[in-house]
Amino acid sequence: MEVTFKDQSLDRLETDAGYSGGFGDAIVKAYRKAMQHIRAATDERTFYARRSFRFEKLLGQREGQFSMRLNDQWRLIIELRAEGAKKVVHVVEIADYH
Repeated sequence: MEVTFKDQSLDRLETDAGYSGGFGDAIVKAYRKAMQHIRAATDERTFYARRSFRFEKLLGQREGQFSMRLNDQWRLIIELRAEGAKKVVHVVEIADYH
């Protein structure tokens, strides 16, 4: 899937090995691994099939967004967008859920 970012620091966090964005090493590693899976996915069914992501649709103020588990505390928040026949994952933020 194609990926876009709300904030360029999230793009940099994926590609710049020396950049941590203020997150711990474990979160950065989990984020980079999740991004590899996102880029390799054909559609969102891949995210549901990977149980460790605990991929789920969000409600309330976050309606239209989805969360993906990075660890017990941190979630990757994304939006799915359709651009023609293909889907694009828009990475919104890494959120602390505790």
